[in-house]
Amino acid sequence: VLDAHGTPDVDLAAWKFEIEGLVERPQGRALDEFLALPATKVYADFHCVTRWSRLDNVWGGVSTRELAVRVGLKPEAKFVSASAYDYGWTTNLPVEYFLAEDSLVAWSHNGQPIPPEHGGPVRLIIPQLYAWKSAKWIKGLTFLADDRAGFWEEGGYHMRGNPWEGRDGERFRWQEE
Repeated sequence: VLDAHGTPDVDLAAWKFEIEGLVERPQGRALDEFLALPATKVYADFHCVTRWSRLDNVWGGVSTRELAVRVGLKPEAKFVSASAYDYGWTTNLPVEYFLAEDSLVAWSHNGQPIPPEHGGPVRLIIPQLYAWKSAKWIKGLTFLADDRAGFWEEGGYHMRGNPWEGRDGERFRWQEE
């Protein structure tokens, strides 16, 4: 299991999920309120930029489309920045990926609660993009008109989740030192 800074110690009693930015109705929900949202299942493969994949996953959680409807996503929202309890970690993605039919904020994986070392209590799942876009330990979403680089994107990863292109469209080239 890979992460940027180790598994954060998330206080579940104080956990809150915030949705803000270009929305009509900003919201914040405690964990029990969040887990009470309408649930769906997504069957999807999971691909990591470090060259491994896990096939045939069953993710359970709330559809990102459901969240967008609940907050009244404004038409000028073109991007979303997901923030995590992982020491200020963020990731960015175009809103069309966020609103894809198979995107969700998941609280279960293969019928079991997502454990902390895998991003629980909830994590973002965006199956069409590489896994660094599926933020672990997610605590909030900010909808934006303009793209804003996240943690890995600031380090040169592709803004769209394509691991073979750098931020300026250049292909990554691994060099021996």
